[in-house]
Amino acid sequence: MAALIEDYALLSDLQTGPLISREGSVDWLCFPRFDSPSVFSRLVGSDEHGHWLLAPSDPGAAVVDRHYVESTFVLQTVWEASGGRILVTDFMPLGDSSSSLVRRVTGLAGSMEMRQELRIRPGYSTVLPWMSRVIDSGPTASLVLLAMAGPDAFALRGPHLPQAHAHGHEGTFLVSEGETVDFELAWFPSHRPVPAATDVDAALEVATEYWSRWGSHCRQDGAYGGAVKRSLLVLRALTHMETGGIVAAPTTSLPEDFGGPRNWDYRYCWLRDAALTLESMLTHGYETEALQWRNWLLRALAGDPEQMQIMYGVGGERELPERELTHLPGYADSKPVRIGNAAVSQFQADVVGEVMVALERLRMAGGKEDHFSWALQQALLGFVEKHIDDRDFGLWEMRGEAQYFTHSRVMMWAAFNSAVRAVRLHGLTGDVEKWEHLRDRLREEIMRQGFNRSIGSFTQTYGGTQTDAALLVMPQVGFLPYNDEHMLGTVARLEQELLTGDGLLLRYRTESGVDGLEPGEHPFLACSFWLVEQYARTGRHGEAKTLMDKLVGLANELGLLSEEYASDEGRMAGNFPQAFSHLTLVRAADAMHGVDRLSLAVEEPE
Repeated sequence: MAALIEDYALLSDLQTGPLISREGSVDWLCFPRFDSPSVFSRLVGSDEHGHWLLAPSDPGAAVVDRHYVESTFVLQTVWEASGGRILVTDFMPLGDSSSSLVRRVTGLAGSMEMRQELRIRPGYSTVLPWMSRVIDSGPTASLVLLAMAGPDAFALRGPHLPQAHAHGHEGTFLVSEGETVDFELAWFPSHRPVPAATDVDAALEVATEYWSRWGSHCRQDGAYGGAVKRSLLVLRALTHMETGGIVAAPTTSLPEDFGGPRNWDYRYCWLRDAALTLESMLTHGYETEALQWRNWLLRALAGDPEQMQIMYGVGGERELPERELTHLPGYADSKPVRIGNAAVSQFQADVVGEVMVALERLRMAGGKEDHFSWALQQALLGFVEKHIDDRDFGLWEMRGEAQYFTHSRVMMWAAFNSAVRAVRLHGLTGDVEKWEHLRDRLREEIMRQGFNRSIGSFTQTYGGTQTDAALLVMPQVGFLPYNDEHMLGTVARLEQELLTGDGLLLRYRTESGVDGLEPGEHPFLACSFWLVEQYARTGRHGEAKTLMDKLVGLANELGLLSEEYASDEGRMAGNFPQAFSHLTLVRAADAMHGVDRLSLAVEEPE
C-alpha cells in the first residue's frame, strides 16, 4: 500500500523524478524521462507492482530526521533503533545521458540490519523482466543484478545484492558505525553494454554543487523567502535538462477525490504552466532559464497554428492518447489509473493569452525577439482572431459542454493587449489597429456578458450565476486593477460561494455538473494562493498573512505541495509535487513581499 502523499520526497536528475516514501520505499519511478512508462508503480498499485525498499529490518526503527541538503534534491534520512543509528542518502547523479538512482547507507552509531526489497516492473507493471547476475566487464569486475525487458535494461550495483524471492529480490545486510554501503540502480537501453559504475563520492559532490549553485542565484527576501526558493527549485527539478520542457507533476492519477474518477496524468508539458514558469523565473533572477523555456515554447508551437495543442510531451511530442490501466488498483482505490491525457485535443481559449503575456514580460525584462519568435506570436494572434467566437473548455479542462468561459475571454483580451503593447511600447511591427479593435471588442463583451450585475460579480461563464476562482487572474494580466469595484464584488462572491470552512478556496462548485464529471473535489491550492495575492494587493494584509501562513504550513517538511488539500482528512490530494501550486506560491509571496512583477496594465505612449 502506498504512503500518504505528503510522506513522499522528490528526487530529480532533470530527466525524471522518482518519489521515495518516509519508510524508504521508491514507489514511483519512470525511466528515463518523466513521461516514460514507470518501472516502479506501487504508488498507484501494490507491492507487486514495483518498488525498491531500503530500510531497517527492526520494526521499531523510526525516522528521526528527514531533509534535503540545503537548496538541493539530495535527500537525507536518519533512522534510529535500540541498536544503532544510520543515515540514508538518496540522490540522482547529474550531467550524464544515462539515468540512475543512488542510495547510500552510512552507519552513525552502533549497528543496524538493513532490509532491501526490489521489484522491477517495467511498462507500468505489465512486464516481468528477465533477471540475471553478470560480472561487470569494467575495471572492478563487480557483480551486477541485471533486469532485461524489451528495449529497457536495469542494473543494480552494490556489495549486498538481494536474492531472488517470489518474482522479486530480497535481502538483508548489517551496517556498523563508520561503514558506508552504496547501491546504484541504472537504466540503459538493452542493446547497449552495462554502464560503468558511478563514482558515488564524485557524483554526490557534483549534484550537491549544482543544486546549491542554482539555488544561490535566487532573488528572494522576506518571511516567505525559503518557501519561494524551494518552489523555484521544484520548478527546476520538474524541467527536462535537454529540451527545457516542464512537466505539471511527475506523477499520474493521484486522486483529486479519494476513491473517485478525477485522476489525471500530469507528466506532460502544458503551455500554460511553461509560460507561468517563465514569469516566475524572470522575477527571481533566472533569465537564462526563462529563455530556455521560451525556446521550448516556440519549438512546441511551431507549425500550423490550427494544430496548436494545450500540452505536449517533454520533447514536444504531440501524440498523448489517454488510456486506462485496468490492472492497477489506483492510489487509495481511486480508479481509473490513466496514462496520456485526452485534454490534449481540447480547445482552451486562454492558452495563447498566457503565452503572449509571458513573452511580453520577457520583452520587458530585456529579452530580445528574433524573426522566429515574433512571427510565431503573430501567427498565434491570427489563430485567436479566427476562433474569437468559439466556445471552449476552459482553464480547468472541463469534460462537459464547451462554454464561453469568462476567464478564457479575458485571456483572449490579454493576447491582443500584449500585441498592441509590443507595437506601441516595444517598436515591433504588426496590424496594431486590428488588434486594438479586437481587444476593445472583447473588453466591452466581457464587461457586458461576463459580469452579472444582479449579484455584483463576474461569473464563470457568460450569462451564468456561478463564480470561478480563475476570475482572480483578471487583475494579474491587467484587465482591471486589483481594487476595481467589479473585482472587489467578485472577491466577495468567491468568499461566499467557494471558501471552505477552514478558509481554503475551491476552483468552482462541481455540483453544477459543468465539468461533466461526478461532483466531489478538495480545495485547489493554486486558487488559495491567488486569493492571497488579491488580498495583499488590496491592503487586506492581515487576511493575506493568515491565509499564506496556512498554505505554506500545508507543505510537507521538505517544502513540497500537492495539487489539492483534503481538509476534512487533513492530508494532501492530487498529483505531487504540483508545479501550479508552487508557481502560485511564488506569486503570492511576491505580493506579500511587495515585489513588482512588471505591470501589464493598459498604457499607451503619448
